[in-house]
Amino acid sequence: MFDKTGLEEFVKTLDRLGVEILSTGGTAEVISSVGIKVREVADYTGFPEMLGGRVKTLHPKVHAALLALRGNKEHMKELEKNEVLPIDMVVVNLYPFEKAARGKDAAIEKALENIDIGGPAMLRSGAKNFKSVAVISSISQYKQIAECLEKNNCQLDDDVVKELAAQAFRGISSYDAAISAYLSKKPEPQGNKLPAVLKLEMRKVKTLRYGENPHQEAAFYSDTSIADSDTAGIEQLQGKELSFNNIMDINSAYNIVGDFTRPSACIVKHNNPSGAAMGSTLTAAYMDALACDRMSAFGGIIAFNKPLDKQTAETIFNESVFVECIAAPGYEKGAAEVFGDRKNIRVLKMPLRTRERENDIDIKKVSGGFLVQRTDIKCLRPDEAKVVTKTKVPDGLWEALFFSWTIVKHVKSNAIVLGKGTKTVGIGAGQMARVDSVRIAIRKSGEKSKGAVLASDAFFPKADSIELASEAGISAIIQPGGSIRDFEVIEAADHFGIPMVFTGVRHFKH
Repeated sequence: MFDKTGLEEFVKTLDRLGVEILSTGGTAEVISSVGIKVREVADYTGFPEMLGGRVKTLHPKVHAALLALRGNKEHMKELEKNEVLPIDMVVVNLYPFEKAARGKDAAIEKALENIDIGGPAMLRSGAKNFKSVAVISSISQYKQIAECLEKNNCQLDDDVVKELAAQAFRGISSYDAAISAYLSKKPEPQGNKLPAVLKLEMRKVKTLRYGENPHQEAAFYSDTSIADSDTAGIEQLQGKELSFNNIMDINSAYNIVGDFTRPSACIVKHNNPSGAAMGSTLTAAYMDALACDRMSAFGGIIAFNKPLDKQTAETIFNESVFVECIAAPGYEKGAAEVFGDRKNIRVLKMPLRTRERENDIDIKKVSGGFLVQRTDIKCLRPDEAKVVTKTKVPDGLWEALFFSWTIVKHVKSNAIVLGKGTKTVGIGAGQMARVDSVRIAIRKSGEKSKGAVLASDAFFPKADSIELASEAGISAIIQPGGSIRDFEVIEAADHFGIPMVFTGVRHFKH
């Protein structure tokens, strides 16, 4: 028993109900210190704890007591013959392996000493025999079980003990998976650091109204390997329940604004930004994001990277654009209340993850398996940007190029972003031909394309997009490069007097 939290109240309940308590050394001392009679396991088995505590409960008188079938006469005779007392409940929480192994500098010796052996063994034995043994594997279960025991004359219903067994096996599985992952941390010969075996464990947190469409059932599951992945991190201040599509769009919008430190706003629709901007204030950023494509912003998700102030909230309200959700890391005094008259707007307070973690993985389900990759967190450094045209980039355009390049990473491929300064003015997404995305971005931007920069998430296969950019008045282009026709594209850019920057990095998003 590593974590003693809540133990005192729980054992007091057991004592009031006349339950005889067996325990190992350290926990036995805690129990006896509050005046409750306890028998040490070493006294019961006649075998002392040894190897510095590594061996405590690995004894036939413990496991036979847990595994014996109460309705099997032969089992009960063997218990009596060997002076084994049936154990009706096992209460265990495991050594904190994941905590001990966390961090790049965690010593393997410390991690190994925090691999629990006796605890999982007892949980397995008790859970296998759940019809006779109640298995308490978490301190969070104490209150519920104590109340059930007191209410039902020290008995637990069949469905309760079955669920306790299921929770125990889930916990053991997660524990073993964490150990396996830790010990398997080594690059494959080709340098791929993804694990050879990937075990997914997810816990249902919330049933959703429906999936992408009303005829599809849906739920939100948290990744139990990430401490702050639970939707408990999302505080819904008002509005209808979140839908599948809401959560998808919120995730996309928050990933975008999380890429910036200055006040930023983003409006997302169908998992693509309709507009994004940085500004001196959130109000300025929001108005610039909205102006990019006001029509497409209808029914969108608005995300901010700073606490929402009342002025910005009033601006959103007064613009009279239908909004599905508003998400921000906080709300200044009076800001959330602005939306009180629009009960259908979901107003969310949620922690901002500024950039996804280095070890995060992206998982996509396909028929028969999963595709797994590292999350795309690559950011462009100034020294990685290479001007490939004879026409050089004016100093005043670099900020716009870097901003637009950051946004295009979050747009579905084929992706084109037109930007001015730190705001988008036109976005083309998800087309089968890149030139069509260029046409869409230019059409949406209208006259605002004149003097804008253009960012492309992948190379241009032909020079036709450059010609369109010239006709629209584009002032500079940023793209990865890498086409066999790069020379044609560069020549076209020079012909039209458009400076072009290569990044050497592609940002496809499917």
